[in-house]
Amino acid sequence: MTVTAGGPAATAVSVGPSAQCTAPAERFVRHHALIGLSAGCAMAEAILLLLLAPAAVSLAPQVTALPPLAVFHDLRWLFGYNRSWVEFAAGALLLVLARSALDTALVRLAWPRGQQRPRLAATFSASLGFTLLAGLLLVPIVTLVFGVAVLPFSWPFLAAVPVLLAVTVPLSHGGVTLAWWRRLPPGRGAGWVIACFVEYSLLGIALPRLPAAGVVAAAGLAGVVNARAWYGLTTAMARPVRPRHYRLLGWIPVAPVAAVGVFAVAIGAARLIFDAAAAAPHVGIAAASSAGLAAAASSVGDLATPQSPVYARGQERAVLIIAGFGASCCRTGRGLQQAVPDMLVQQFSYLGLNRAGKPVPQGPAASNMPLPQLGDMIATQVQRLHAQTRQPVDLVAESEGTLGVYAAFARHPGLAAGSVVLLSPIVAPGQWTFPQDGQQGQAMAAGYALGVLDRLVGEMSPFGAAGADRLIDSVSRVGARYAAEAARGISRHWLALVPLADAVTLPACSLPQNVLVVPAFHGGLLGDPPVLGMVRDFLRDRPVDGGQGLREAAELLSSAAAAWRMPARSAPSPPCPAA
Repeated sequence: MTVTAGGPAATAVSVGPSAQCTAPAERFVRHHALIGLSAGCAMAEAILLLLLAPAAVSLAPQVTALPPLAVFHDLRWLFGYNRSWVEFAAGALLLVLARSALDTALVRLAWPRGQQRPRLAATFSASLGFTLLAGLLLVPIVTLVFGVAVLPFSWPFLAAVPVLLAVTVPLSHGGVTLAWWRRLPPGRGAGWVIACFVEYSLLGIALPRLPAAGVVAAAGLAGVVNARAWYGLTTAMARPVRPRHYRLLGWIPVAPVAAVGVFAVAIGAARLIFDAAAAAPHVGIAAASSAGLAAAASSVGDLATPQSPVYARGQERAVLIIAGFGASCCRTGRGLQQAVPDMLVQQFSYLGLNRAGKPVPQGPAASNMPLPQLGDMIATQVQRLHAQTRQPVDLVAESEGTLGVYAAFARHPGLAAGSVVLLSPIVAPGQWTFPQDGQQGQAMAAGYALGVLDRLVGEMSPFGAAGADRLIDSVSRVGARYAAEAARGISRHWLALVPLADAVTLPACSLPQNVLVVPAFHGGLLGDPPVLGMVRDFLRDRPVDGGQGLREAAELLSSAAAAWRMPARSAPSPPCPAA
């Protein structure tokens, strides 16, 4: 009986009765070379990362992952470590060839015994074509992940990871046969991609907590699981299939079309969210954040032990509210004013103060501002309130506003501030940086891609074509330095309330004691009554209840998410302890 294996264009093979009987009985454990190659590569990368980039050790098992997840692994290294366009092009060529060769070897070693393997050139051509296609499709997702490393807040990450999984499922069989693109993957292949995704996330929790020998051993075991996934996928793809009766339909690129369709759905969803944000300005922060590039960040830092400020009796205390990206002025402080009616609550305006010393009303586009300018404007408004009340000014900042607070403290060490509350702070801004336009430096290709994506998002959003370009550029240049200077130089009464969703962008280390985790998404905490109650208690020097029970969950989530973030050489300090 003559059948076609792997699709209409694959080489016809003759499968006799003996082969049909022996193929199902074949066992995975007999594929010693497959297991050795997969586990050996994972262990080798684990050793290299332990020596050169210990913070990225959770990526080691992905070096022999199924095709689309392996390409995502490679692209993150490529985007992070290049200093010129020539270096980027050379690195891309090297990675494409190396990935295609490794996938070819894994396919051939995993091919079921008793069935004729495709020619070596055919398998390599299929792997090469898939690697190029998958690389192009995954560039926007890797760019989003890079943007999270510059401005680490949860909305872009929560958008990128589901899209990544939705794209990789229809491409899970990529390159296994020459005609993989004409069909959707078998159920076994899609199942293995999802199972491996869960496995790598769990390894992200386990690997940083193991000694060096344990890390290498665990990476080797993960490589064995990868080999089993390759075996299951290849066996399913090598299974004989009936020829198509409609040859025209056989030339439709079903798998790539399905993957591209995921992006179409994601873009449409983003546009609907932006339209909803424009119609309901009070949800503008969270809606803008979901696009991935239009919000700001700040660092909780290595905060000092809280010490209550001293206020003169009989004087009115002032609270300055600094809202995040996309906020309007000046009604955001109504909820807090109701919570603390005995205090003077004023909202910061990104357009500054008028001649009477009052904040100028602003629209959502005004918050696209460089950090030095933002820090200086916050300091000016603080000094105005301090002169008015003759008291230290309490600060309640959210999202971009928290980053502005760090800039203000770093640029104005004598700032007359009292208690400071950070809502939805983004920990460790500027973990990755990129050079300015026209300059060369590390991650220049990623920075260029981030700028393009920011402009595309800006065109869809209510904030204009510029998006958050001025803010992103300034965070890349000075965000990490401002956060570090503020963390070293400030010893005030601090409280940071981190939404549980933002745990996916936290560094994988223990949180400072004056950081509480609340069940919420990034942005919008200024309108959350339970959170405002915690802020009220803190400003009145009362014990703040809540948030402690979610700390461990947040630390586990941050470790699991590290498997899908940019590979950093070391954990950022602050907030992590210096090595």
